[in-house]
Formats: sequence, C-alpha cells, structure tokens
Amino acid sequence: MYAVIETGGKQYRVHEGMVLEHELLDGADVGSAVQFDKVLLVANDEDVKIGTPYVEGAVVKGEIQEEGRGDKIIVYKFKAKKGYRRKQGHRQSYMATKITAIES
Repeated sequence: MYAVIETGGKQYRVHEGMVLEHELLDGADVGSAVQFDKVLLVANDEDVKIGTPYVEGAVVKGEIQEEGRGDKIIVYKFKAKKGYRRKQGHRQSYMATKITAIES
C-alpha cells in the first residue's frame, strides 16, 4: 500500500515504514506525531483512489524522527569582463518523518 501526499509545495510517494525528508512543519518537534491530510492518491493492491484534488477521509500518519540541515551548496554569480563576482552558501533545513500508517 502506498500514497502520494503533498507537503511543503512538493509531492511525495510514501509507504508504511519509510523515512521521508521534507520541508519544516510549523509547530512540530522531534518525537511528535504528525498527520498529512493532503493525500492525492491512495493505492492498495488493485484498489486505487485518486483525489480531485485530495482523497476525502484519507490521512497519512507519521512520527518526526529528526530535524536538521542538508549539505551546503555554493551559489556563485559571475559576469565576464565586468569584475562582478558574488559567492554565497546555502543549507536547506529539513525534517525526517517515519511514516507509521496510511488510512483511507
């Protein structure tokens, strides 16, 4: 059984037991339970439910495992022959959530 959920402006395919890395959720701490109610699709063997845009009554439950920051990326801007150079680093914050149940 798997589901497609929407969180943080992105869509993820999830199944029970997997660990999902996604954008930070407001008001959620490590160890707390979380529910994703924006479920776009739920598939169970041959039974597939597709939402318009969301599946009614479907909820994906999980538990937040960790909160951290990803690898550093370098943003470098350069214009030839103009003496223009800008170097900036960025580390994206994320949460890792273990999916515990898919209810439809």
